[in-house]
Amino acid sequence: MNQNGSITLFHYWNRLRDGRPAPKRSEVEPADIKSLLADTFILERDTRGEAVFRLAGTRLCAGYGRELKGFSFPSLWREKDQRLVARLVHGVFDQKSVVLITYEGFSRNGRSNKFELLALPLDGGVESPRCLGVISAAERPFWLGADPITDALIDSIRVVDPDKEPMFLKNRPAISVPSLVPSEYDPPETISALGRARRIRHLVVFDGGRGE
Repeated sequence: MNQNGSITLFHYWNRLRDGRPAPKRSEVEPADIKSLLADTFILERDTRGEAVFRLAGTRLCAGYGRELKGFSFPSLWREKDQRLVARLVHGVFDQKSVVLITYEGFSRNGRSNKFELLALPLDGGVESPRCLGVISAAERPFWLGADPITDALIDSIRVVDPDKEPMFLKNRPAISVPSLVPSEYDPPETISALGRARRIRHLVVFDGGRGE
């Protein structure tokens, strides 16, 4: 993690969970993270099984030029990345994994800026999984919030189980990716893409602490 928003939210979440896979959603107090609220979001799983925004901060909505509540989370990304992003966030819901994504956002008028996204699991019960997250801009150019972000290109992804990989707090790039194991129900092209996950652009996966 490089951005203060990600670091601050991660440590807050980690204190709340106190050794559990995730804190209960009722334990999150907005007043405790008031400095981050404009950039934070909560995702939920809708009736179709899709990850959608339940809440989104004002600066986040302004950056995308729309009210994000009810909006599909994977649809923020390029079509070729949407299935991968969907599997990542469902890993947050189901495996209580932590996901860190760095990406480049492109505006309607062709401008670009780097962003860091952190997604953290919340315990909402089996029927109501939740995800707490924050999106931090690496820089805040004059146009951000006026020229909406309409496209996103992933730079890197890190998925980690904080219990199994405590060195994550010291920036060690060791990750566990249970959500990326291809399913027998996925089409062949998806299974093929997921099977090459260690070589997708800048996605780096380490198994058992050894990089490939």
